[in-house]
Amino acid sequence: MTEFTHIDGKNQPTMVDVGDKTATARRAHARTIVQLPLEVLEKLVDGDIQSAKGPVFQTAIIAGTMAVKKTSELIPFCHPLPIEKCKITIAADEQQRIVIDCTVRVHHKTGVEMEALTGASVAALAIYDMCKGLSHDIVIESTQLIEKTGGKRDFKRQSQ
Repeated sequence: MTEFTHIDGKNQPTMVDVGDKTATARRAHARTIVQLPLEVLEKLVDGDIQSAKGPVFQTAIIAGTMAVKKTSELIPFCHPLPIEKCKITIAADEQQRIVIDCTVRVHHKTGVEMEALTGASVAALAIYDMCKGLSHDIVIESTQLIEKTGGKRDFKRQSQ
């Protein structure tokens, strides 16, 4: 690892100066895995859970998208970005876990990894909130960057 980018020469926190960088196409894909207990999974019908609060996954997609757009307000040194695309998908996998994928795209001087990670995380929190009336035994297992392109170097997680 090189140096932390958000620490200046005097060991003080600072926002990265992107003024001299060239704007390029940037894309990031993050994933969050949520384990739902059986009593919640049994409510899964036609790819969504209908709750008294509304359709769970559809609402989580909206919450995650809103979070992507507000990432710079939540993470102190994130630059506000003009998000060009945000796509969130939510589905059960073969292990009956809920997989939330958030892909974000922008043409800018800095990447969108934090936006994708925030979108996937907040979508998971929305699922928790909407399902906690059925069970508190919901586990948000992991959130991780799957892939990013643009900037200094690309990244692709080998094991997903």
